[in-house]
Amino acid sequence: MSLIVSAPTIEGMTSESAPLPAAGPIAALTGRADPRLLAAAGCLCIALTSVLIKVSGASGATSAFWRCALALPLLAILAFSEARRTRVRAKILLPLLAGLGLGLDFVLWGEAIPRVGAGVATMLLSVQVVIVPLLAFVFLKERPDPRFKFVAPTLVGGIVLAGGVFGSSMTGSNPVLGMVFALAAGAGYSGYLLLLRLSSTPATQVRSLSLATVSAGFVSVVLGLPSGRLDLAPSLPSLGWFAALALVGQVIGWLLIAGALPRLAASTGATMMLLQPVGAVAFGVLLLSERPGALQLAGCVIVLGAVCFAGRGAGKKPAVQPSAKLSPAASSSPRAISLNSSRR
Repeated sequence: MSLIVSAPTIEGMTSESAPLPAAGPIAALTGRADPRLLAAAGCLCIALTSVLIKVSGASGATSAFWRCALALPLLAILAFSEARRTRVRAKILLPLLAGLGLGLDFVLWGEAIPRVGAGVATMLLSVQVVIVPLLAFVFLKERPDPRFKFVAPTLVGGIVLAGGVFGSSMTGSNPVLGMVFALAAGAGYSGYLLLLRLSSTPATQVRSLSLATVSAGFVSVVLGLPSGRLDLAPSLPSLGWFAALALVGQVIGWLLIAGALPRLAASTGATMMLLQPVGAVAFGVLLLSERPGALQLAGCVIVLGAVCFAGRGAGKKPAVQPSAKLSPAASSSPRAISLNSSRR
């Protein structure tokens, strides 16, 4: 029999809702696995994307365009299956707008990687831990956690060190410019997180990701063509790296994390997301022979500690009222999903 819940309306009143929709096929599949394992696997997949971008030798616009273009056919198949299974209409405008921020993130992050190093560039994207709560406060009137005032200045100090502003032993060709690109990418990613939070549920998560991928690819064209940074005819080896990037980073990694985060407490989810920057630094050292300077490593440790501190301060999941059990679709509504997800 269908489960009926008493759902909150916009005004804060409660009313009888329609039967809760079934989760999509991806959500149903990931729902059988331990969410901590899903989050760990997804984070390591996404941590690997910085390595794939660097070895491709492509510009940020080129890697972003092909990442999106090669992922879309598979995402379209999954989205069609999701729509048939759930029969829930997905929001269109918000995921498309979210994709604009994601596209900006992809392009600028791709430009940051050769300049500051794959691992450090990913670590610098943790600036979203500061930006997202600020955006939520301005646009959603959500007050930041009390720990935020301690996290923000500490994170900024760590970012300055990790970006190579001080010291001579640095990874990358232009660490300071790479830091600027990475921070701007973090701002774009923050907008993506906020808008996707308002538009995606387990019943529509693949379609939301597909729409965001479309507009992210559009951004790469708009930024890449006028600047001459978009290569529409890359070499076959580069296409191979882009195919791996699309499959590992744009499909598998994202969907694993999307299936895990709504089932984890906010603090646990935030801590698990730390595997992304840590994994990126480790992959950079092991696979690319990157050797960050001592001050850069110290900055990475400070950033990691600040993000961990912020994650421990995140609110716990609200308790379910005894009169109404919530399905995964309800517990993953925009108000229930943690903002403390990190990169990629």
